[in-house]
Amino acid sequence: MPAPYVLHMLTPLKHVSAFDVNMAADAGIHTLFPYTEVEPGEVAGITQDAMFSRDPANAARTGLFIGGRDAVQALDMMEAARKSMFPPFTISVMVDPSGAFTTAAAMVAVVDRALRRTRPEGIKGTAVQVYGATGVVGSTAGVIAALAGARVTLVSHRGLSGVEPKAAEFNKRFDVRLACADAPDDASKTAQLAEAEVVFACGRAGVQIITAKHLESAKRLLAAADVNAVPPSGVEGVGAKDDGTPLAGGHGVGIGALAIGNIKFKVQHALLQRLADADKAVYLDFRDAYDAARALAG
Repeated sequence: MPAPYVLHMLTPLKHVSAFDVNMAADAGIHTLFPYTEVEPGEVAGITQDAMFSRDPANAARTGLFIGGRDAVQALDMMEAARKSMFPPFTISVMVDPSGAFTTAAAMVAVVDRALRRTRPEGIKGTAVQVYGATGVVGSTAGVIAALAGARVTLVSHRGLSGVEPKAAEFNKRFDVRLACADAPDDASKTAQLAEAEVVFACGRAGVQIITAKHLESAKRLLAAADVNAVPPSGVEGVGAKDDGTPLAGGHGVGIGALAIGNIKFKVQHALLQRLADADKAVYLDFRDAYDAARALAG
């Protein structure tokens, strides 16, 4: 009989995400242990404590799940875990801070699917603008879209200082070219949207970022996606259930939060199952999430 699968859930925050605990349990992982307020320097010790406690034949029956709210910090914690391992004591690691990696992957994949209905290359080559880009979902969606071949601009509403450091870090880490823009008012949003072909609205729940009036200038718009399921929508006119629904005004289609969320749930479930079913250690981040999202979105 194989040893039971044990998932150690690490977060730098005060609480491990209840959402992630439920997702892991629903993926068939029933031995879960939370570690809260974890400092980056503690990751190696926790990793080695977990990996040395099992026979090497059962090394793959142990995994780490790293959460939090910061993409760079979570990826750094993953790297610290990997560097502390060596054969035959290698265990799996999955990173999904605040569910952002799986959400962002689903967002890009669902938009890509909608675009491919009329544009065979999908999101590749499009001018993507990310609103709410200071958050982990928005910035990650920008990176994924850039890796998929889009021309991405991270748009801030409170000055370039909110997005330029993120763009510089991601450009260096992932060899992408994220541009930055500031759109703090109606006039600047209207001007910015005139160049947009794809819009990602990744702001806080219940905050409308883009109005119908703003969209009047978006003559080139192909798709607008919104991750906000709490009224009002982040993009006026995009319903939560929309999945390629034509937008009012005749420019582009809308992708709503529930269409994105449906794929997000499936992606996170699939990746957690990969951890539990692996015969050898796997390491899963937003790139693996996007591969899974594209396959699931079809």
